[in-house]
Amino acid sequence: MPRLYVSGIVPAPVEEVWAKIRDFNEMPSWHSNVEKSSLDTGVSGAEVGAVRRLVLADGREALERLVALDDGDHTFTYKLIGSPFPGLRRYVATLRLAPVTGSNQTFLEWWSEYDADANDETSLAQTFTGAVYESGIKALQEYFTG
Repeated sequence: MPRLYVSGIVPAPVEEVWAKIRDFNEMPSWHSNVEKSSLDTGVSGAEVGAVRRLVLADGREALERLVALDDGDHTFTYKLIGSPFPGLRRYVATLRLAPVTGSNQTFLEWWSEYDADANDETSLAQTFTGAVYESGIKALQEYFTG
């Protein structure tokens, strides 16, 4: 079972970054590789159980369910329930924020665990670490630096 992990520093207070990413349906407003998001179920993107349909920059669609949201810990966890990625199974990811107290910035961690066919593991790891986590962190860094 692969476990991927990426982290970075976002140059803004944790409350501001959390306000930007907290709504599960607002990913296109901050992630450069997500073109569109809509809710298939749920009345808001802050409702555990909500299902979002993402249209990725390359036109593929992914279906994800919000399985946990913790405002106190600045964390949310989601599960991929409809995947455009062949060979991928049981994908669960968590995004967590923590304050960097000395500089009033935010430490962002994003990780996932999943099962995959052996011949797909390398390409999936490259896709998720690069096109999803690293590019998402970079987009947030750029958003908060203006």
